[in-house]
Amino acid sequence: MISGPSFSTPSQQAEELLALLTLRFTPRMGPRRIQSLLERFGSARAALNMPLTELRHTPGLDSKTLEGIGTAKPAQQAEAELDKLVRAGVTLLGWGLPGYPAALDALGDPPAVLWVLGPLPELPTVPRVIGVVGTRAASPHALALTRQLAADLARSDVTVISGLGRGIDTAAHRASLEAGGLSIGILGSAVNMIYSQENTALASKLTLMSEYPLGTGPATHHFPIRNRLIAALSAGTLVMEGELKSGSLITATHALECGRTVFAVPGLAGDPRAAGPHRLIRDGAVLTESVQDILNEMGWGQARTAPLPDLPPDQARVLAALNAPSTLDSVQAATGLGLPELQTALVMLQLQGLAEEVGGRWVRR
Repeated sequence: MISGPSFSTPSQQAEELLALLTLRFTPRMGPRRIQSLLERFGSARAALNMPLTELRHTPGLDSKTLEGIGTAKPAQQAEAELDKLVRAGVTLLGWGLPGYPAALDALGDPPAVLWVLGPLPELPTVPRVIGVVGTRAASPHALALTRQLAADLARSDVTVISGLGRGIDTAAHRASLEAGGLSIGILGSAVNMIYSQENTALASKLTLMSEYPLGTGPATHHFPIRNRLIAALSAGTLVMEGELKSGSLITATHALECGRTVFAVPGLAGDPRAAGPHRLIRDGAVLTESVQDILNEMGWGQARTAPLPDLPPDQARVLAALNAPSTLDSVQAATGLGLPELQTALVMLQLQGLAEEVGGRWVRR
């Protein structure tokens, strides 16, 4: 990865952004080929102004690709896209320009341009961000724990990134927002094309990011590509559930390639959705049961969980013990309560919506 070029004036930055977008619309020009041009010529503007005799020496570019560089149609598409962006209130970020996430420098193929809808925090090389990924067909146990972990991350000033899909993604985004945090959705479609219709309202409350032009619908091959952005933009990736061959494990692989930390939550033995996290844990991922496991690994201090409500003593002791999914026996050992008192406290917490039993374990809501 090369250092971004320096453009001292807003007009130079605007010209470079247009040049990057033009390369993005050039046929057969993916992120790696654009990076190859930038490495050779220093900027997108310089590359577009180079004669064919110079361009043909760029590694990775064949004659078919070279035919499209500098032609009129990609430039026209780029101009039209900029007009659409203004009308849609979408921001375009270009590699090497102000605002582009430095965290993406961990990739060998960072997107030349990014479409962003909503406020975007600074994303330095190692941002205070955790990616949360998992299956769409999640178990109730994993959904409950996702809500708890995402909320506790948000209360601890950690931004939660996910993919705005059904299941784990939705639970992570929603819990982060409800706890007062910022959550970023990385899409496998354009930022104005929400592919899970039931998440349209949720999407309006998130910051959305994509490497696809406005109007681009979802496609199967977009999602593995999207996963590398979740991994690179996060200091660590938390895998909740996923089978051995799943997008969640693809994201974890990208995270390791970027030098990021992988966290995994143990699931129920025999459940194929737990196979992915269990494999990751065997391979060295950080076994994660509470937000403090994440904060300790990252060196981010103590968790700031939700303040406990004013409760009778027995209920307060039980709720305080539910900082991770807990069996009845483990709650009893932590609180020292007799079984009848413990069961009564748990029922009262459940009736108040403060705790729930999922998969034989109790969790805080």
